[in-house]
Amino acid sequence: MSSAQMYSEFRPLLSESVGYGVVIGVGFFFAFVMLMLTILQRKFFKFSPASSEEFTSASRSIKPGLVCCGIVSAWTWSATLLQSSTAAYEYGVSGPWWYGVGGTIQVCMFGMVASKVKMNANGAHTFLEIAKARFGTPGHILFMFYGFLCVLIVCGSLLLGGAATVNALTGMNINAACFLLPIGIAVYVIFGGLRATFICDWSHTIILFIIIYIFTFRAYGTAPAVGSISTLYDLLQQAAVDSPVAGNQDGSYLTMKSNQGLVFGAATILSGFSGVFCDQVWSMVYYQAIASHPESTTKAYMLGGLSWFAVPWAFASCLGLSARALLNNPSFPTYPSPLSPDQVNAGLAAPAAAVVLMGKGGAIAILLVVFMAVTSAASSELIGVSSLFIYRTYIRPKATGQEIVRVSHYFICFWAIWMGCWASIVRCSDLTHPHVCVSSLLSCLRGVILSPAVIPIALTVSWSKLTRVAVFCGAIGGACLGILAWMISCWKIYGQINIPNLANPYSAVCSGLTGLLFSGVLTVFVSLMNPADYDFSGTRAIAMLDDDVDEKHAREQSENNTKMGAASPDLEGHLKDVQVSNDPVDPSKDEEHYIASLQPVFKKAFIYSTVFTVIVVIIGMFFCPGMILG
Repeated sequence: MSSAQMYSEFRPLLSESVGYGVVIGVGFFFAFVMLMLTILQRKFFKFSPASSEEFTSASRSIKPGLVCCGIVSAWTWSATLLQSSTAAYEYGVSGPWWYGVGGTIQVCMFGMVASKVKMNANGAHTFLEIAKARFGTPGHILFMFYGFLCVLIVCGSLLLGGAATVNALTGMNINAACFLLPIGIAVYVIFGGLRATFICDWSHTIILFIIIYIFTFRAYGTAPAVGSISTLYDLLQQAAVDSPVAGNQDGSYLTMKSNQGLVFGAATILSGFSGVFCDQVWSMVYYQAIASHPESTTKAYMLGGLSWFAVPWAFASCLGLSARALLNNPSFPTYPSPLSPDQVNAGLAAPAAAVVLMGKGGAIAILLVVFMAVTSAASSELIGVSSLFIYRTYIRPKATGQEIVRVSHYFICFWAIWMGCWASIVRCSDLTHPHVCVSSLLSCLRGVILSPAVIPIALTVSWSKLTRVAVFCGAIGGACLGILAWMISCWKIYGQINIPNLANPYSAVCSGLTGLLFSGVLTVFVSLMNPADYDFSGTRAIAMLDDDVDEKHAREQSENNTKMGAASPDLEGHLKDVQVSNDPVDPSKDEEHYIASLQPVFKKAFIYSTVFTVIVVIIGMFFCPGMILG
């Protein structure tokens, strides 16, 4: 009997109508909720969704708790749940640990960059504006290119991972899921802008953690298939005997001494750097930075990074290890066969464990949490894409805030359709090799192609000696060297250059590390050869998109409240601020005080992120080798 005959089909537990109901029904439910909230906001609050500042940056009034929820929700992709569970299924407990480390330390470190953004370009809406102000059109186009690459890779990973899970659980057509998932998201983003995204992120985060708690208590306490931590431990010990992990101590799934897990962690860290720093051009973490209060920026990022770590660590260590332990359970979807390589690559370890632990309820919970992950991250991508200022920069420089909001709406509609097209193109291309996980391959590509842009982006808002020539040398030279290292390492390690070998973590680490390090060396070296003396006056002069909408909206609110017999103090204050802002004032003293107040914020971010990085890396690399959990 051939090995191919030993694998069974993953049996969907839910009907196809459930898949369409969740994808369409839940998506438009959130759209309806956002429409109601937008109507209430327009009528009773001082921030109008019709204002370009409110649409693109939530009027820079978001508090750290909501920013923390936004970071957790926007950074929780479908791959966060599925790929981390796959890592636990294949490598053991080290997989989800390193996956969590690979996304957390970058978010914490980005708190330093966020404080510099607040300090040196507080009026900016996107990183592209900062690049344009400092380096002109060439720098703007360079970073725009990297931004487009990043958003394409992220959107493909989001939709394909979510669609594959929906297909496995319900039988829904994958292409249909790719096209339908972004539609409801686009509707509520158009209605509510960035504030709507934050509100949905908050609700998604609550639902996400509730489901994680349910699975955790079910797996470690009440599920008949497991029932207790000691039973799960015994099952995993037996799994290590039946199918030991190559490179792990004693083949155990419960050890941090894992060669494959360590390499996977290195690849995830490199990919995470590019995801956090390059995707700021569009959405994700960068928009939380410009939308938050300046003094709360570091707090929000530290809380967001630590909170996010719990998602892959708790979710994947629970479901990924449960899937490995419960392979011989009659309720397992592929019983009596294990998951096939294709099913593992599709991220079906977590859905399989959920089905055994909770039956159809587990399938519904997985379907819902993956849907939430896709919609929250995709909404951040859409609001980021909508905030591209190509229209104002190159087409209509004198465009008003209302025009920009209208163009943003058009672009959101276009990108929602293009996301589905792009995901379908990737799925039908040669990239979808039968033995390669598409999400893993796209994650690998993100680290290979985008890593060289990380250091130039960080230095753009933080180093006065950086030059335009150095940015181009670092970003382009690092990319060329990284791709060259990718090909050579694949050839030397595996003897052949093909898609499965290129997607292997060893090839990804060689490429990503080469691109990141040489990019930094080239950027710094070329800058020091002929250093600039930039004072950031150009980036600090970037103006907010103030328009007549805020003043008109404030007057309408004041009139409505006067008719009701009591004017809102907040509205009166806002109207007063709008009127006073038109008076000529000397901002030099306020600017100096503002910059000085952010210096301690930057120092705190540096200290906190450094300490956290050292702790998690030391735990993973030095304290855990040789120690079996139990």
